[in-house]
Amino acid sequence: MSFLSARYGENQAMRLAVALGIGGCGAGAALVLSLPAPFLTGPAIAVTLAGLAGVAMEVPARVRDAAFVVLGVSMGTAVTPDVLVAARTWPLSFVMLFAALVAILWASRSMMARWWGADRRTAVLSAAPGHLSYVLGLADANGLDIRMIAIVQSIRVLLLTLAVPPLVILMESDLAAVAPPRAAMAPGWLAATLAAAATAGLFLKRVRLPAAYLLGGMAVSTGTHLGGIVGGHVPQALVIPAYVLLGTLIGTRFSGVSPGELRAAATAGLALTGMAVTIALIFAFGAASLTGLPLDQTLIAFAPGGVETMSAMALLMHADPTFVAAHHVSRLFFLTFLIPLSLGRNDSAG
Repeated sequence: MSFLSARYGENQAMRLAVALGIGGCGAGAALVLSLPAPFLTGPAIAVTLAGLAGVAMEVPARVRDAAFVVLGVSMGTAVTPDVLVAARTWPLSFVMLFAALVAILWASRSMMARWWGADRRTAVLSAAPGHLSYVLGLADANGLDIRMIAIVQSIRVLLLTLAVPPLVILMESDLAAVAPPRAAMAPGWLAATLAAAATAGLFLKRVRLPAAYLLGGMAVSTGTHLGGIVGGHVPQALVIPAYVLLGTLIGTRFSGVSPGELRAAATAGLALTGMAVTIALIFAFGAASLTGLPLDQTLIAFAPGGVETMSAMALLMHADPTFVAAHHVSRLFFLTFLIPLSLGRNDSAG
């Protein structure tokens, strides 16, 4: 352990190379094992274990910010004119979704604060029903307990990815063929979008906005896609390394964590995910009853999982992908404003 620390402790580039090497191996292993979100969970698990073993690793801020730019642009590509038009036809369902998010955030935050003694801001970010990259960016920018937050949020993504398909199958949904791959952005537009996103992120960082590069990427990409200026999605050749970097970043935050801390965070993650799923189910049933929409479709749309995962699941489970994508994009939009407001209220309350 001391040998590893001495060997890599003074060389940031070496510590990054070691972290990315271990993270890449973790991603490959998770992919082979068919784990959910392998490019995120695999590196997080592998780098965490290496950190607990005493390996010195680091993800410099500039590398982290580059990954956040790519992830932010990728998130923004989901907000297309078709999604915006479709959103106008389901107003009651969106109201129910917003109410579900408020209920999940309030109930889960209270549980984290009372049962696990988390400080109020850590409780808010641990309880957030989605927007993983944004949540971790806020946690990192505000110096909060990212270990607890990352474990709780990772468990949420893992459990929802595993739990939603069986629930939908129980509702007798017919499986459908996988849709054709989404078109990638043209190389020239992609380069211009990434450059504009990095510039926007730099500006937002200078005005001290948390998760500046992630928000900058989202803002630029959303604007260009809504305006019809740019079409398509960020190529997987860029998105996958960004997720591996994010998973690696999560793992490097676990150095020095005790087994007791891991057990507490894992238990909290299970409890919060169970509560979030229960509340989402209640509101999904309500939305289906009031609107006449298929229950399996509203369940996938209300499940607080990852946007990419739930959208792909909609295609696999023969649900309306536009409906599901519109609701999950709206969930991220709501949370983008709801989470900082909740953090602000906690600060003023404290």
